[in-house]
Amino acid sequence: MTSSVLDLAPVLPVVVLTDAADAVPLARALVAGGLPAIEVTLRTPAALDAIGAIADGVPDAVVGAGTVISPRNVADAVAAGARFLVSPGWTDPLLDAMRASETPFLPGVSTTSEVVALLERGVTEMKFFPAEAAGGTAYLKALSSPLPQARFCPTGGISAACAPSYLALPNVGCVGGSWMVPADAVAAKDWARVERLAREAAALRG
Repeated sequence: MTSSVLDLAPVLPVVVLTDAADAVPLARALVAGGLPAIEVTLRTPAALDAIGAIADGVPDAVVGAGTVISPRNVADAVAAGARFLVSPGWTDPLLDAMRASETPFLPGVSTTSEVVALLERGVTEMKFFPAEAAGGTAYLKALSSPLPQARFCPTGGISAACAPSYLALPNVGCVGGSWMVPADAVAAKDWARVERLAREAAALRG
């Protein structure tokens, strides 16, 4: 089982798939480029099938489910083969379901109060979302002194250009983004381009 999603790679690809047939070649390209952790968002009807295909067909990948917003999402994602869970925000029922699944999870936060509430519940690893809109690196840097025990995966508006500034922060384990899986490359099944972009992303933290 995955111990910490934050430590698998500097960048967590956030993937939206409309065709589950693309899941395995896409995952292979990301893994070959050095990004083994893959978040497949539950935004399309193909998402659960895509998670299952990657779990079964790409053993070197660590596939997880994103946009987990309900206990039902938790159950469906784990049943499909997800090895971690990511939510854009959290409620007590959702947090209870993620914890009960015994699957690593990153609940989403965007305020200091939400961070403190999770720390009270023993959760120290979180998704910071939407990162750029919610204050970006300046906000996370400000949190690091009073709340050093909290670690984050910032996601939302992050690009290859700004990712290094996030990764330089002591309370950031990895960043989430989709720039290495551009929609046009997926549509064209240009897996070589995905692998190249993944390799560049994997090298952002030297």
